[in-house]
Amino acid sequence: MRVIALYFKVSILNELQYRVNFFVQVLQSFLSLVVALGGLVIVFDHTESLNGWTSAELLAVVGVYFIVGGLIGSLIQPSMQMLMEDIRQGTLDFAILKPVDTQLLVSVRQIQLWRLMDVGIGIVLLVIGLTQAGAEITVLELLAFVVMLIAGGIIVYSFWLILATIAFWFIRIDNILQVFQSMYEAGRWPVRIYPPWLQFMLTFLVPVAFAVTVPVEALTGRLTPLSFLGAIALTVLMFTVGRVFWTIGIRAYSGASA
Repeated sequence: MRVIALYFKVSILNELQYRVNFFVQVLQSFLSLVVALGGLVIVFDHTESLNGWTSAELLAVVGVYFIVGGLIGSLIQPSMQMLMEDIRQGTLDFAILKPVDTQLLVSVRQIQLWRLMDVGIGIVLLVIGLTQAGAEITVLELLAFVVMLIAGGIIVYSFWLILATIAFWFIRIDNILQVFQSMYEAGRWPVRIYPPWLQFMLTFLVPVAFAVTVPVEALTGRLTPLSFLGAIALTVLMFTVGRVFWTIGIRAYSGASA
């Protein structure tokens, strides 16, 4: 935890050197918000519900979408992109030689502070959506939501780590990451509204469902015990697979001094 706190502090200091990034992020977040809300307005101009989901509940989905997207953009994506660049340039040696677990180190080295703004926007949208829906959230549902949100974060992190680890064997995998970004856009809507084949892809191939839809299902009373246990099992599996991929990949690394 001290290592994580130290790198978080250093990243904040680095980000504060370029404060114009704050205004760029404000504009980017505003445009993303307009697009997301505009889609909801267009859909609900023609229907009162979408496969059983009301407009207020879908606003809550958009809120979680922004929360998870903000966490990915600020905490996960920057470090994973830095990892791939270090592998390609042979500069990962500087991380390997430090007296700390290398996976931990490469996972927390880079943080984009201003992307946390999306987390704040997401929390506001989530609260507004649940309030408009008149949801009476129990302590158990709130606890399930927090657990599913953490589980979704671990699943997404493990997925990104697996993708980044592929760089040990392939020179450039940027296009794969672009595919993930495109697929994540589908998370603005509940996965259950898509055709079965796309539901399968967004659940098991690209874990959008567990990152966005499942936490909201916990708050709206749609989460079944089977889905809850399945999410926990997938979290353990993905984290284990990610660790195995990393262990195999680091053995194949050949850097400037390796």
